[in-house]
Amino acid sequence: MRASSFLIALLLIFVTGKLQSAQPNVVILLADDLGYKDVSCYGGPVKTPAIDSLAEAGIRFSDFYSGCAVCSPSRATLLTGRHHIRTGVYSWIHDPSQKSHLLKREVTLAEVLKGAGYETAHVGKWHLGLPSKKYDKPTPDQHGFDYWFATWNNASPSHKDPNNFIRNGKAVGPLKGYSCQIVVDEALQWLDRHRSKEKPFYLNVWFHEPHAPIAAPDSIVKTYGKQNDRAAIYSGTIDNTDRAIKRLLEKLKEVSPVENTLIIYASDNGSYRDDRTGGLRGRKGMNWEGGIRVPGIFSWPGTIKKGIVSGEPAGLVDVLPTVCGLLKLDQPKGIHLDGSDLTPILKGETKSFNRHQALYWHLQKSRPIVAIRSGDYSLVADPDYQISKNNMFQEKWIPIVKAGGYKNFRLYNLKEDPSQSQDLSAQQPKLLNELKEKLLKINKSVMSDGADWHKDK
Repeated sequence: MRASSFLIALLLIFVTGKLQSAQPNVVILLADDLGYKDVSCYGGPVKTPAIDSLAEAGIRFSDFYSGCAVCSPSRATLLTGRHHIRTGVYSWIHDPSQKSHLLKREVTLAEVLKGAGYETAHVGKWHLGLPSKKYDKPTPDQHGFDYWFATWNNASPSHKDPNNFIRNGKAVGPLKGYSCQIVVDEALQWLDRHRSKEKPFYLNVWFHEPHAPIAAPDSIVKTYGKQNDRAAIYSGTIDNTDRAIKRLLEKLKEVSPVENTLIIYASDNGSYRDDRTGGLRGRKGMNWEGGIRVPGIFSWPGTIKKGIVSGEPAGLVDVLPTVCGLLKLDQPKGIHLDGSDLTPILKGETKSFNRHQALYWHLQKSRPIVAIRSGDYSLVADPDYQISKNNMFQEKWIPIVKAGGYKNFRLYNLKEDPSQSQDLSAQQPKLLNELKEKLLKINKSVMSDGADWHKDK
């Protein structure tokens, strides 16, 4: 325990008579389909003072990445620190028609923290597989969460008055209000009524906003445009989420001092709106920067440097190893982690940071289908085989996907050309071959671990 944290804890005992946990609480706030330039601290048009306050109190990454360009696989990567195909998730999951889910054998961040004495809870969107009439699948409690309140995918019929939440395995039924506020209400109730006050906690708060179908209060929407303007409603969902986050942050301060809570904020993938990617190429569902670059903020006052903007490439794949590093916990044994520990960057020791493996993305429906980020450079490629680009993944394609084969490699310097407009492959053949070798090596490793959902058993 750091000396400053210890003194703070002693002071709190003296003033309040309450002993704070030796380990910090961990809270992960995840938006759904939020663009790189949606929130105000990233230069976006939406007023987000609560999110901005996290950036002011911690580190904001300028080059932060999702685990995938669509929902389910990105969430699998966040929870495991592993490429999503290793975890059993190839694309977004449709429970009624697919066997796919986050494999029970995977070690999640919730399981790591639970093993370290944490209380764990997940509230909000899940989308990593839930049981259906046809397929039995693990539920969040089988992935390390003591308490869960979730939807399999989107809030239905929209963010307003959703009717598809499940609490600890039981359908909740119709609810009144907007999804982001309902999710935070549940988080506040868990903090007040359900958790053990003697243990540190890990709380996932995974919002549905601004994923379509969208809805937000008229009083908020009108500040961004007309009531029927889709862009204004989209902005309204983000503004409403920020207001929900403000309520959560206020409660967290009541529960424990800010020096005792690590908060991570990000999005699962880029926006589906071209006007919210900050001029980056592509959007959600594409392995261009616009589909995979997202906001990324780490805040832990007293431990993480304050008010810093880091240009070091990082992403959701780094969350598990970073939490382990910050909390001085052992990483899962005998498991290949694709992510790296960002602790040196977060503590202002950037020169000692070492990324052991380039950031890597694969998504069957995307063109380019595969991408890596190594230093300032991005390499992308298309598949050297024919397969449908349907929105919904079909598990019968898995043998073809795993066999792979790529063509049309393109190279970009993201520091000088973030919009990926100038292909440098012809100008820098040596670097092209170096990155191509890296990409193919990672790809081979990932595909060798991929689940064979296409088989009968």
